[in-house]
Amino acid sequence: MGTYILRRLLLIIPTLVGIMLINFALVQFVPGGPVEQAIARIQGGGDVFGGFAGTGNDAGNTDLETNDNYIGARGLPPEFIEELEKEFGFDKPPVERFFNMMWNYVRFDFGESYFRSISVIDLIKEKLPVSITLGLWSTLIAYLVSIPLGIRKAVRDGSRFDTWTSGAIIAAYAIPGFLFAILLLVMFAGGSYWQIFPLRGLTSDNFDQLSLLGKIGDYFWHITLPVLASTISAFATLTLLTKNSFLDEIKKHYVMTARAKGLSERAVLYGHVFRNAMLIVIAGFPAVFIGVFFGGSLIIETIFSLDGLGRLGFEAAVARDYPIVFGTLFIFGLIGLVVGILSDLMYVLVDPRIDFERREG
Repeated sequence: MGTYILRRLLLIIPTLVGIMLINFALVQFVPGGPVEQAIARIQGGGDVFGGFAGTGNDAGNTDLETNDNYIGARGLPPEFIEELEKEFGFDKPPVERFFNMMWNYVRFDFGESYFRSISVIDLIKEKLPVSITLGLWSTLIAYLVSIPLGIRKAVRDGSRFDTWTSGAIIAAYAIPGFLFAILLLVMFAGGSYWQIFPLRGLTSDNFDQLSLLGKIGDYFWHITLPVLASTISAFATLTLLTKNSFLDEIKKHYVMTARAKGLSERAVLYGHVFRNAMLIVIAGFPAVFIGVFFGGSLIIETIFSLDGLGRLGFEAAVARDYPIVFGTLFIFGLIGLVVGILSDLMYVLVDPRIDFERREG
């Protein structure tokens, strides 16, 4: 197993390089680069969406070697434009810029934001609590609810309980997360009915003045609605996945043999079926965690006025703040690859019979 883990760890390097290279190459063709954004701000177009939309016939031109091609640059001295290019590093060829960037990232030096005058690491640390809250609690709740419910549905397959819960699960899966979030706001955050939960933020303004128990209660009071909105789709998928996995295992011969030996239904279910049926559920853990942690947070953060990594990444992409874009991409990619390795380790923990080294050999 040690050789397999070492091989997977070494595979992270070319995988990350490939991810970064593809995205770096694509960015070269995206209109409205950082220099154009800086020029727009200098000339009064401070809205980050201005450079994204562009105006006139030259809106899509990002040629960094011809100063006249910049939107609005004709009123600025060429020396000033060249200074901007040098400041952003665009005075070097793309290949050199890519290798310089990767060398810095290997040393976990992600530089500073182009427009915020703060390091990328400090920005991520500032926004990370929101994303950790949504990702961790949503994934934890989804697994704690889905696995027991899926097992119960498999055991009582075809019963009235199975039918009603399947209807509720399908309805939950069909509801978009952002629509469910708006419904929660309208119902429970003072929209039209009850003012039970706060509308925004992770904590109250007087959080520092509260006792320890008060801080814990205030934290959970604030995260209830956004976590519920983030959990609904993952909960539905995991429940059906768990049920179908258990149904497949229950019908196999080894289960019939265990029952014939006189084992109780509980011993058969949790002593034999559980270990095999949980493999496919564990296989989906990285996708669920990464999806909730990174992918689905933007809309939820916007609706509940939370300032997390989702909004940070979106604003950086629109503003062409490349240090943030590529820095977060590198970190998220690294986390995703490491979580994949942890998933394989969980395979072995659940079923020690699995030997990845022998399979690869």
